[in-house]
Amino acid sequence: MLGFLFGFNARLGRLHFFLATIATAVLMTVICFAIARHALQNAPAGMIPSLTSWQVITATILFIWLSFTLHSMRIRDIGWDPVCVIPGWIAVAIIDGLVAGKIPAIALGGQHGTIVGALVNLGLFLALLFWPSSEHDNSATPSGGSFRMPDLPSRSPAAAASRVARVANGEFGRRAV
Repeated sequence: MLGFLFGFNARLGRLHFFLATIATAVLMTVICFAIARHALQNAPAGMIPSLTSWQVITATILFIWLSFTLHSMRIRDIGWDPVCVIPGWIAVAIIDGLVAGKIPAIALGGQHGTIVGALVNLGLFLALLFWPSSEHDNSATPSGGSFRMPDLPSRSPAAAASRVARVANGEFGRRAV
């Protein structure tokens, strides 16, 4: 169920990830401006609109879900397992925030994190943008994903005899042109 909801079993190439990230940013900017305009028009004079309105909470959940799905799909396309990578990424962000809160001298502007967390986020985002897609088979596995086990060499005596025959006939190594 979570695989379909968050795209754990789907793949997204580099270009599509880049374009979807830009589209998500543009969509969320438009939504934020619409929420701000509505809040400023309907707020009493001299009052600051609340950030806990249902519109803001809904937009936040939508943005988190879209970002999580895009990252999961791209991580799967790279060949990594999003079920392992994303919790690790979240753990690094939480630990980085805790360290920045406990030691404000190493925090980057308030309690937003440290340089280590910023470098980890930059590295992972650059990996998502520029890491090539892994070779994958388009046939689905019984679990619904498209993961394919690597081909293992056979251990049968016939296979060993055919390899010896190829070497004996000069088919081993570089081929002549």
